Amino acid sequence: MKMSKSQIGRRVLGLMVAGVALVAAGVASAELGQPAPWEYKLQEAATPVMENIITFHNLLLWIITIITLFVLALLIAVVIKFNARSNPVPSGTTHNTLIEVAWTLIPVLILVGIAVPSFRLLFEELDIPKADLTIKATGKQWYWSYAYPDNGKFEFDSLMAQDKQPRLLGVDNEMVVPVNKVIRVQTTGADVIHSFAVPSFGIKIDAIPGRLNETWFKATKTGMFYGQCSELCGKDHAFMPIAVRVVSDQEFAAWVETAKKKFAANPANSFASAGAAAR
Repeated sequence: MKMSKSQIGRRVLGLMVAGVALVAAGVASAELGQPAPWEYKLQEAATPVMENIITFHNLLLWIITIITLFVLALLIAVVIKFNARSNPVPSGTTHNTLIEVAWTLIPVLILVGIAVPSFRLLFEELDIPKADLTIKATGKQWYWSYAYPDNGKFEFDSLMAQDKQPRLLGVDNEMVVPVNKVIRVQTTGADVIHSFAVPSFGIKIDAIPGRLNETWFKATKTGMFYGQCSELCGKDHAFMPIAVRVVSDQEFAAWVETAKKKFAANPANSFASAGAAAR
């Protein structure tokens, strides 16, 4: 049965509306600190650095959109005005001083305008303020180990938990930090190069064997925040999640006391084997 153009139009419109609704529903159902179905933007910010990253990203999006539309308009004008039919006798002009100055100067000004907030953001990321808490994250094949040298020097392993949600992001032991505190994260690798990344915090730094790197964040919201190793590190690279639980000061103090007893009383369980991590 043939459909009329109006019926086809209505069906296409209906599919478009359904698609938009599906995307909106997927984004609306997203939880803070983890990826969402049909997500087309950066994760919601949970730190001041990530807020500035999103602001800079949006600025660049406007700039590249304007440039793209401008170039498209020039191409359309050239196609319409300077084709053989509309312009049978081509111009003999070879130089235009004003245009040459403009297409040299304007891109320079655009790049300078981008460079200023870019360098400011890089300085904010690299200039680590006085830390309230230091945590050492060691990347291993294929799990993370966390040490708290400021709180009794206990250490524990964090492995992906098969029975926890979200899928491939839940772990058995989360990294726990207090809210509204400057957290310095020192990273290193025990075997190969790993990368410690938590999108909502705006942090991503390599964990390299024999080298100590460091980054920082200040979470302004409580809850669970997830990341993953972002450096290809072996066959189970995809099963090396990062889970950070941000709590109040009172909850953090209580957790520290519990963790001291838990990981001190069971030293054999605080360091997982490579075989257990692979499983």
